[in-house]
Amino acid sequence: MTRTDPALAALAGARPVPFWLDDPDHRPAPAPALVGDERCDLLVVGAGYSGLWTALIAKERDPARDVVLIEAKEVGWAASGRNGGFCAASLTHGRANGLSRWPDEYATLEKLGLANLDAIEETVQRHGIDCDFERTGEIDIATEPHQVAELRDAADEAARLGLSRPEFLDRDALRAHVDSPTFLAGLWDRDGVAMLNPARLAWGLRRACVDAGVRLYEHTPAQALTSDSETVRVRTPFGRVRARHVALGTNAFPSLVRRARPYLVPVYDYALMTEPLTADQLDAVGWQGRQGLSDSNNHFHYFRITADNRILWGGHDVVYHYGSRIHPDYDQRPETFRTLARTFLRCFPQLEGLAFSHRWGGVIDTCSRFSPFFDTAHGGRVAYAAGYTGLGVGATRFGAEVMLDLLAGEQTERTRLEMVRSKPLPFPPEPVRWAGIGVTQWSLTRADARAGHRNLWLRTLDRVGLGFDS
Repeated sequence: MTRTDPALAALAGARPVPFWLDDPDHRPAPAPALVGDERCDLLVVGAGYSGLWTALIAKERDPARDVVLIEAKEVGWAASGRNGGFCAASLTHGRANGLSRWPDEYATLEKLGLANLDAIEETVQRHGIDCDFERTGEIDIATEPHQVAELRDAADEAARLGLSRPEFLDRDALRAHVDSPTFLAGLWDRDGVAMLNPARLAWGLRRACVDAGVRLYEHTPAQALTSDSETVRVRTPFGRVRARHVALGTNAFPSLVRRARPYLVPVYDYALMTEPLTADQLDAVGWQGRQGLSDSNNHFHYFRITADNRILWGGHDVVYHYGSRIHPDYDQRPETFRTLARTFLRCFPQLEGLAFSHRWGGVIDTCSRFSPFFDTAHGGRVAYAAGYTGLGVGATRFGAEVMLDLLAGEQTERTRLEMVRSKPLPFPPEPVRWAGIGVTQWSLTRADARAGHRNLWLRTLDRVGLGFDS
């Protein structure tokens, strides 16, 4: 008799839905759709993290401000309810990316990022948001010999620049925290990352917004944006909103400001969730500190343990569809789930026999500099932030502050940043976009197989500041 592949056996009962959203006990009842016309001071489009933070902070800054929040489906249904639950202080998709792009202001960016994470923690506590917030930090892991030296160099560079220094863990020290035969070393950022339940964070922010007086409409897609000398108008299927100002938090979905679209590509990311571990299985892996983990490959994995002791295992494939297409059918990708299941068992062979309970994917926005960008349109009355590239759980709150500063015309420490005043390079049109992303993905896979060696294509992208990652 042929033995069943353990990875495929582990996938047999996995539900094809996002684990975090499969939570009827906490999911709020939907708000009504907008029918008819509305007027307001501020219209926020999109009720993921970006829109939720913008609406809430707008009311905190001025409780008398009339704020309307519209959402095409339901609060948190897209990336905000499907991610890994890593809430990072980094505003720049990691220190290396930030230092390479904005070395002169990186210390300020790090300070603002940590303050932003502190503010998220304070908001969770003040509003009693039950989202399993744990400030455990994150460990970047070397699984190949060349990555050990890279992690040591990163720790030394932080010390040399006077930045917060992550703790280097050798093989034995790392495996005392979490045990895997693939782990060679780690770099532990103790304070700069929190773990949380992403859907419950979105639902908690929803409640905070409504309690603050935000008028929420779900199942209300924004179809077009125009303006005149006095107001900005947004058309929806059954009505229209006139507003003094508009903030766009649509991220991966096509922007109502068309000139923003070339700066973004939507890509699909995938994840698995295991059943809860038994006491013996927990003993086999350790994970006493409950830190978030990610390996150091180009096609990296991110993984964490949940409040009920499941393991989320995501990453590896980043999938782009020709023409920047977005479709619900892309949320499921069997070949990626097979790869994820196999790499999970390679990392944790002691957990063979553990089954996956959920498998899912979702679209995220990525830009060529791997970190958010900001701008205004329609005479400064429309603001947008986008391009979070898979690290938006924390950074979207900062983006909300920036959008509100820009709409107010205020010069702040945030709006004076070169990061805020500059834009990434746009992606080329099709078919060059699709071909370029394909070559880049092939090159990244080749680099992972060749001790991190970056070929001429990748080195050229590095020099011009154009890339593709999650």
